[in-house]
Amino acid sequence: MSFIHLEQVSKFFNKSLQPAVDTLDLEIEQGEIITLLGPSGCGKTTTLRMIAGFEQPSTGKISIGDQVVYDDHRSLPPEKRGIGMVFQDYALFPHLTIEKNVMFGLNKWKRSERKERALEVLELVGLAEYANRLPSELSGGQQQRVALARALAPRPHVVLMDEPFSNLDAGLREKMRFDVTNILRKANTTAIIVTHDQKDAFAVSDKVVVMKDGVIQQVASPRDMYRCPKNCFVAQFLGKTNLITGKLEKDLKHVTTTIGTVCLPNQTDGMCENVKLSIRPEGCQIVAEGEGSYCGTVDRVTYSGEYQELYVNLQSDPSAEPMVIYAPMEQDIEVGSVVSFNIKSDLVCVVE
Repeated sequence: MSFIHLEQVSKFFNKSLQPAVDTLDLEIEQGEIITLLGPSGCGKTTTLRMIAGFEQPSTGKISIGDQVVYDDHRSLPPEKRGIGMVFQDYALFPHLTIEKNVMFGLNKWKRSERKERALEVLELVGLAEYANRLPSELSGGQQQRVALARALAPRPHVVLMDEPFSNLDAGLREKMRFDVTNILRKANTTAIIVTHDQKDAFAVSDKVVVMKDGVIQQVASPRDMYRCPKNCFVAQFLGKTNLITGKLEKDLKHVTTTIGTVCLPNQTDGMCENVKLSIRPEGCQIVAEGEGSYCGTVDRVTYSGEYQELYVNLQSDPSAEPMVIYAPMEQDIEVGSVVSFNIKSDLVCVVE
């Protein structure tokens, strides 16, 4: 049985005809780290706030553990839901020491126990030696760990984090993804994280929940979601991809397209003859001239630092959008040159 269960949860604001969250069903197991991922306005933060009790659903039911925290007959206040919250701006008290910030949510504990627990969670997040400092004396990453320590201190059923990495620079952001995940694993805490950044979601999550217009599009592990997106929106939101239409052949494993025949990793269900494929740029492998199944002329080259991003006009279909292909930096490829490539089937997927 799931630890957190959202059943047919909807939210309408100001009598709007369009719901911010639309009949959402979601199950989360104990100890899992889940990320709600999607563009601005997709309903992910509203979902987080309804779980926390800061927003009341218009319809539906929310359970945490064996307790119903919201349905048509009851709505537990946030402080009775066993929730730890880490806000986007950390919300630390600037006049209190780090230790007292962490102790703030333990006001019903004995003072000796409060101090002991505060030092215990500060040790967990690696900041025990900073207990007597003020928040202004810490870096952004350290402040984030303090906020996480404060959320973990009361031993909550679940920790909720709203855009936890958005205020950090690129280098620190990468480190904090690892640190936060490590801390949550050590504490064996169930966590729900909201982000609009694919890299954040993939780095920290057991499962990713992609949302659009208040509706869940797909729930899967990061690996499965990237390799097998359910629809065009998920495929494009999770990074660059090439969307190509074609006709499924009788063997249910090959698709005839304007660029040529493309092989699928496995037989599909064959429900529809006309299909759309998602082909990831890294699934297109540059080979020696004449050795590839596909070829085209390089229209544009951009550099990411890790790879070259090629935009290739295909000779088999000059009217089609250029194919995006990732090539190693060491390959010397110029605009106007002709390239041959093959497509690795494990990065091809049929999408809705």
